[in-house]
Amino acid sequence: MKTLLKLSLIAGLLLCVTAFTNNLTLPSNGYSIGDKAADFSLENIDGNMLSLADFNSAKGFIVIFTCNTCPYAQLYQDRIEALNKKYASKGYPVIAIQPNDTDLKPGDNLQAMKQVAREKGFTFPYLLDKDQSVYPKFGATKTPHVFILEKTNQGNIVRYTGGIDDNYKSADLVKNKYVENAVDELLNGKSVSQTETKAIGCSIKSKS
Repeated sequence: MKTLLKLSLIAGLLLCVTAFTNNLTLPSNGYSIGDKAADFSLENIDGNMLSLADFNSAKGFIVIFTCNTCPYAQLYQDRIEALNKKYASKGYPVIAIQPNDTDLKPGDNLQAMKQVAREKGFTFPYLLDKDQSVYPKFGATKTPHVFILEKTNQGNIVRYTGGIDDNYKSADLVKNKYVENAVDELLNGKSVSQTETKAIGCSIKSKS
């Protein structure tokens, strides 16, 4: 049984790798480092609409496009929760957004999002990009795909985009914690030294 489960996970990851290798770059209309990210209003799993403007005391945001069904996203669920627990109290909360079309991926619909959040004990907002209007503005292509925003007088400025760390297989094998390094630098008043990495994950599923 364990062998079958491992084979199923490997097969799922191979499918996602194919999607990953077909598109390694951000869409031309996605945000670049230094761009101001527009705010949005999306439904949270608690039924309320949520915007970045609702976080009055935030210094910035760790915006992560993720989902329930992608094997890569599943492997990162605990690490995403750990990021929120470490940085929300310091002013950089995780804002997770599910971008997949739910007709194509029913396992990513709002009800399924609620169930996963409950089972995993998520403490961060988990929003549904129902009309798929937000992820193209950011230029997200994968799940997971991270955008770190710094709140400034000019708006929420993109300071980092890419992966969470350098090893999707296991947190124990990680050597470079991209997101943690970037947020730590921002909290210490420094510029982000590594502003872009490649997001490794499943392609976002869209009707168009």
